[in-house]
Amino acid sequence: MAAFMSGFEDEKLEKMDARLRLMTEILSNIKIVKLYGWEDAFHKKIDVKRSEELHSEKMLATIRSILTIVFSSVSLLMSLATFGVYAFYGGPNMTPGNMTSQVIFVAIALFAKLNRPLGLVAHTISVTISVRIATRRIQNFLVLEEIDTSIVERFSRQGQQGSLGSSKAAKKGPTPVAIEIDNGTFAWEQEVTPAAAADIAGLDKKATLSDAAAERQPLLSGSKPLSSSSSSLSTAATPGRPTLANITLQIPEGHLTAVVGRIGQGKSSLLSALMGEMYKKQGTVRIYGDLAYVPQQPWILNATVQENITFGKRFNQELYDRIVYASGLRPDLDMLPAGDQTEIGERGINLSGGQKQRVSLARAAYQDADIYFLDDPLSAVDAHVDQHLWRELIGPQGLLKDKTRVLVTHGIHHLEEVDQIVVLKDGMISELGDYRHLTQARGAFYQLMKEYSAAHQRASLTRKHRKDAMAVEATDVDSERNTIVGEDSEQDDTKKDAQGEGEEEKDDKAGELIAEETMVDGKVSWKVAMAYARAVTLKNVFFCIALFIALQSCQVGTNFWLRRWILDLEASESPSSPTAPPASSTAYYLAGYGILILLFVILDVLVNYMAEVVCGIQASKTIHNRLITRVLRLPMSFFDTTPMGRIVNRFSSDLAAIDSQLPEECNDLFAFTTIIAASLTVIAYSTPAFLFFFPPLVFAYAVVQDYFIKTSGALRRLQSVARSPLYQHFSETLAGVSIIRVMQGQTSRFILENEVKTDTTVNRTNIIQLVNRWLQIRVELMGGLIVFTAAALAVLNADNLDPSLVGLALTYALSMVTFINALVRTFSEVQNLMISVERVIEYSEKPTEAPTVTGVHLPEKWPQQGRVVFKNYSARYREGLDLVVKDISFSVEPAEKVGIVGRTGAGKSSLTLALFRIIEAADSYWARASDPSAEFSPPLESTMFASDAGGSIEIDGIDISTLGLRDLRQHLAIIPQEPTLFAGTLRQNLDPFSEHSDADLWQALDRAHLKDHISSTSSSSTSSDGQGLSYEVAQNGENFSVGQRALICLARALLRKTKVLILDEATAAVDVETDDLIQKTIRKEFADRTILTIAHRVKTVMDSDKILVLERGCVKEFEAPGVLLKQKGSLFYSLAQQAGEI
Repeated sequence: MAAFMSGFEDEKLEKMDARLRLMTEILSNIKIVKLYGWEDAFHKKIDVKRSEELHSEKMLATIRSILTIVFSSVSLLMSLATFGVYAFYGGPNMTPGNMTSQVIFVAIALFAKLNRPLGLVAHTISVTISVRIATRRIQNFLVLEEIDTSIVERFSRQGQQGSLGSSKAAKKGPTPVAIEIDNGTFAWEQEVTPAAAADIAGLDKKATLSDAAAERQPLLSGSKPLSSSSSSLSTAATPGRPTLANITLQIPEGHLTAVVGRIGQGKSSLLSALMGEMYKKQGTVRIYGDLAYVPQQPWILNATVQENITFGKRFNQELYDRIVYASGLRPDLDMLPAGDQTEIGERGINLSGGQKQRVSLARAAYQDADIYFLDDPLSAVDAHVDQHLWRELIGPQGLLKDKTRVLVTHGIHHLEEVDQIVVLKDGMISELGDYRHLTQARGAFYQLMKEYSAAHQRASLTRKHRKDAMAVEATDVDSERNTIVGEDSEQDDTKKDAQGEGEEEKDDKAGELIAEETMVDGKVSWKVAMAYARAVTLKNVFFCIALFIALQSCQVGTNFWLRRWILDLEASESPSSPTAPPASSTAYYLAGYGILILLFVILDVLVNYMAEVVCGIQASKTIHNRLITRVLRLPMSFFDTTPMGRIVNRFSSDLAAIDSQLPEECNDLFAFTTIIAASLTVIAYSTPAFLFFFPPLVFAYAVVQDYFIKTSGALRRLQSVARSPLYQHFSETLAGVSIIRVMQGQTSRFILENEVKTDTTVNRTNIIQLVNRWLQIRVELMGGLIVFTAAALAVLNADNLDPSLVGLALTYALSMVTFINALVRTFSEVQNLMISVERVIEYSEKPTEAPTVTGVHLPEKWPQQGRVVFKNYSARYREGLDLVVKDISFSVEPAEKVGIVGRTGAGKSSLTLALFRIIEAADSYWARASDPSAEFSPPLESTMFASDAGGSIEIDGIDISTLGLRDLRQHLAIIPQEPTLFAGTLRQNLDPFSEHSDADLWQALDRAHLKDHISSTSSSSTSSDGQGLSYEVAQNGENFSVGQRALICLARALLRKTKVLILDEATAAVDVETDDLIQKTIRKEFADRTILTIAHRVKTVMDSDKILVLERGCVKEFEAPGVLLKQKGSLFYSLAQQAGEI
């Protein structure tokens, strides 16, 4: 049994881990899930994982039930055997024994004393197996290969480099080397023997230096390219295949080195190798000085802006102010409600991509390190911010000018100013030198430059309005310096006017984003218990109660049968009896006793199976289904204000308690209740006077129990609340592990923070154990009082009582003490476990978004034309916040291409969210109904979809507020700013609802320029069997480069043959080559569709039919680009000028 139990426990934990990984991935990318309308698809995936988990739980519950039945029946089976032997051979010389009340009921009392200890044996076995498995899992994790610190030899500069912004005197002699690689070859995987290759083949992702870290490095996802553009994807999965080979490189101290190359050539991998994040096959790596790292995908802590920037270092106001200015964050901080004390939320949810990248840059700069690794930080920012960051922070005159900087970049416009350029091709250094030398060499770098120029020229040729713009008198491009944040007096004045006179004294509360976790006071309400009963189904509950009553009735019947046997024997042995009791009489009573025990065992089997297996699994299935259904339909405002760790806590700890512990404890609760009720019935029947003393004893128990439940319940809630920050901190640590490891002193700081949060949780657990001991002492004392009362009454009334009844009463009194003690503890434990149900129900009852489907009938293939009309539309992210879109009105004609531009915070991305109804029109029904913090009384259903003061959005004449969210979102196409993939097959990522044939998928991949890459994943022809579409995508798509992920998102858009496409800065994080591919495909494949393009870079929308210019959530300009460029005073003209487009 233990072996089976161990196997199923291990299997259950594996299935639970798989479900939690998927759930964490969904929660991390919930906005993407909603934009695509994929809630139902992921709901099904979660259901599959949950079903597998519950199957293992069901087998475990079955084994636990068998163990419980075995050990609960042992005492009765022992009594049957004992009484049988004693009745026939218990006397002298193997003669029949003397079956008297004194002998039988003392024996029964001793056997009853075994019930509870034997019952605990099953629980002990279960707990022991769980502990053993948990210990083994922890041990397996602890013995995993750790990162090899000898890969990179690190030396301290001992203050040779100056602090930020300081002037460093010129040194005589050669410049010291800061970074040195000698003949280095690096791989993401270690070489394995053929015997181990079979094990590796079963893994769905490659193992990095730490297997535990392999699933949690989204920040390095771009650094794990599948292959070069000409290689197959499958080569990346070949164990031990080098990603970088024969790298020899020296970077002098204080130099700015740029690393360039096409997609998947190993640019980001080079930085990873320098940080010791890859396996070193040969060569040496030496780093002289402290490191700071800015990843391609920013890592943001759930904290204030200031805490993200200072990152645990002592606050220095002067240095902080200089870095904030150099990072271009000053205007952003001015716009935030509490300045730099504003909480920026989990993963920076309330910041744009450019803002997150600048916070990441500011964090690195504040570390005042010697060496900076910058992984393409300029791709996500506007053109004028790019220039500002280069001039004030990264470039030759920037704040980091005296630091050693290694910059991976896809852009080439700053390369003339760098000291050294490293050109990577197929994981090797193709060329190395300065800009002039490499240009003259006409090698790989020269070809890269030519391709960039050709791509730029092709984009320019398509700009039909460009001719008119060229007639505009060009102004001095250098004037853009005067418009950079902090230098433009006119812009500063505008900000001051917008902020108002009272802006200087900001309310600290205004910057709070994350809502505190609610905690109910007092005992768990009966409403929660009834909710759990409904999850079990009331039919099952009443059937279980009936079985428990029948079970205890049978058990009491066995003792009364023994009493009858004794009375019959005593009557036959009395002087007035003419004959001795025949042997057949003994056999008769013994057989009857055996039949009652058999009936008891049968009922015990039914009771335990119903309670733990049928009812427990049914409740777990129902509660989880309600939770996942509701969570997937919660509005984005909920996820913006709720840390992911808090949500995961419900899906992990709380559900684990509901799955395993609660059914077992409920089983014990009903069992102990019916046992005590049966015992009281027998005692009251045997000793009626006991009924007068019982109410005070019950009252005493109730007082102690009530006090204990209130205290322990509050402690359990505090324990549950304490777990959420622990999970949150652990999740954030795993996400940013490479940054933490590379920055000096951060590893110990995060370990210390984890220890503090763990201690908080453990301390509350210890207090709970102390409170349990407090209860045990008092319950044991009151139990002794019950036995004393029953015994005293029996002695005082000895002359008036039947000895057999007295024996029976004392037997039940002795056993009842044990079960009353157990009942009090079990009832308290059930109350505490119900807190998990309470916490899950809290999320299951939160207000949702609008319904997925409404009664509105959409025309076939809607939208058929693609006309989009905004009418006086206003929106905010949550009730109580300022409007982010203010009274916007404009219309987009069918097949029209509209570029949407504006400065950071202008409301560009908010338009996208409004179009997909991620945010609702201000003051509309669903804006108020889905807000968890607002008190809202629903009006009549007829007003739910009526237009409100917030205006409306129409697509082909249909108000989108009248549509179901699934109908709306699945009829629009989007290529998001952050290309996101999910764990699973490529087919599932492209078509989660299986709506398209393999031929359609391959056609989309072909048009997205990915067919050659994907088809090479199979050694045979994949076009016929579709094996390439079954290629496994790692979590967060980390086995694809960022550019390849963007192309897969393009393929998704191609599959949705809709007339409306939204590009939300879709090419912000890709290289020039990928940008050109995407733009070329969009111009060709979406020529007859309406396209709304939100862009950082003005050049990507210069060929649009119209330009929509936003400022502070309002429409400032909406005209053809040529017309706007003729107006020197227009905001678009100023943006184009800053971007160097005129």
